[in-house]
Amino acid sequence: METRNITLSLPVALIKKAKVLAAQRDTSVSALVRESLEQVVSSGIYEETDKQTYEEAMADLLAAMRKGFPLDVARNKVSRDELHER
Repeated sequence: METRNITLSLPVALIKKAKVLAAQRDTSVSALVRESLEQVVSSGIYEETDKQTYEEAMADLLAAMRKGFPLDVARNKVSRDELHER
């Protein structure tokens, strides 16, 4: 299995507890994280829903970028006060 490194930002207290647990289990923190993620993914918590897939979302975004966005405030007849309403 090919692996790839990632960087995580975790609370210091959690890291300390994870190191202790890993030592107790004679394993590494990376192995604990990998096992936990594998459990979450395989348990069905991660399921595809009716949401767009990544590819569909990317295609939509690229199409919108090609079309462009109206940035001409005068053309859209938006006043400065309307833009800065709170």
